[in-house]
Parts: sequence; C-alpha cells; structure tokens
Amino acid sequence: MRSPARSISATICGRAVRSASSSIPPVPRARDRRAKPSRRWRRAVTTGSTSHDLFLYRNLQGKAFYYTREGTSTTPSFSRYPLAFRRVSSNFALRRLDPVTHRWQSHDGVDLAAPTGTPVHATARGTVAFIGRQTGYGRVIVLHNPAPYQTVFAHLSRFAKGLHRGSRVKRGQVIGYVGSSGWATGPHLHYEVRVNQVPQNPLTVALPGKSPLDGAERKRFAKEADRLTALL
Repeated sequence: MRSPARSISATICGRAVRSASSSIPPVPRARDRRAKPSRRWRRAVTTGSTSHDLFLYRNLQGKAFYYTREGTSTTPSFSRYPLAFRRVSSNFALRRLDPVTHRWQSHDGVDLAAPTGTPVHATARGTVAFIGRQTGYGRVIVLHNPAPYQTVFAHLSRFAKGLHRGSRVKRGQVIGYVGSSGWATGPHLHYEVRVNQVPQNPLTVALPGKSPLDGAERKRFAKEADRLTALL
C-alpha cells in the first residue's frame, strides 16, 4: 500500500521550494509558472546578523511544522500559560494563609484571574487522567503530559464538550472555561505543574524545549533537507 505523502519546503536566502517526498516531480524550468513559489511557504528568519534556514515538514497526519536544519522544531512543546489572564491573583507558595479555610497551608499552583467563561487551553499534549469535581478544586481536569510532567486546571465553570477520562488532547486545545467552582473567592484558574508528582512553580519551572525529530522521521527529514539545499 502506498504511504501518504510527506512534504517539505525550504526557505533559504528568501527563496522557497516545496516537494513531496513520496513522489518528487522534476525541477520545473524557469519558464514554467510552477517555478514561482507560493508566498505562504516563504519564511525568512534573521537573528542579528545570522540567518536561519527553516524547512517545512509535513508528517503522515498531514500536519506541517517548521524545523531547523538540525531537525529541531520551531514550535515549543509546552506553553507557559494556559489562558489569557488579567493578573496573578495568588502565587505559588510553600505556606500561605488560605483565604477560604483561613488556615496556613501550601499553595501548589498559581491563581490566574480572568472573567468567567474565559477559555482554558492545555499547555502540552497529554491524556485526561481525571475530569470531574473534587473538594476545594471544584470542577477540575488533571492531565498526564509527557513524563515526568502533569498539569492541573481547577475552579472551572464547565468542561469542553466531549472531554472524558482517557481523552487525548493537544497543546493549545480548549479543555474548559474559567469559573469559581469549589473553594474560590472569585473567577480564576488555579493552575498546577507537577514534575514527578511534586508541585512546582508554574511561572518558573523548567519546561521541555522544542521537540526535535528523531528516529526514522529524522532520517527522512535529513534526506529531504539535503536534497532541497542542493537545489537551492
């Protein structure tokens, strides 16, 4: 069975070339109208006096991402913030006076104030480990992200439709909406990042870098990148 086409494009010195790795057409002649690349494939990245070559690689699922010559994605695999918020209403703390229980205890995440109904996004791909109600947290979602990370989203007003335990989510996917369920004094998102089950400060914890290609995907990418570089 013929495998789906992967495609890759390169932008070097302001010129772009795109080809399909499964069936590569001959290089068009200068008079051929197809020789003019589409503007949507043009990407010029310059840092100071250094220029960078970016290659667009389309995987078997048809999703395209830009990669550097070394096969490192330009898209981060883990976002710092899960929503557009107004302010940090309560910081991560090993010990604080809880405004609801009036007891001194740890605050294992950060509270991000936002209007009720503000969309909450998954900060990394993962699997829903828990979705429902818990004392204090109210409506809460717990995601198992790539090891050793786990994220928690609490005080939600409602969950995204169709989400259930075992659902797989993507980074940036809407999973719920800001509310004030559970022990909350106002609408906000309580957000936690756990590393090896230990709560960390979501605003400062070291997060995974940009995902590189590896294995067979890395070899396919390198082959196409070399070929396109030679064409340019």
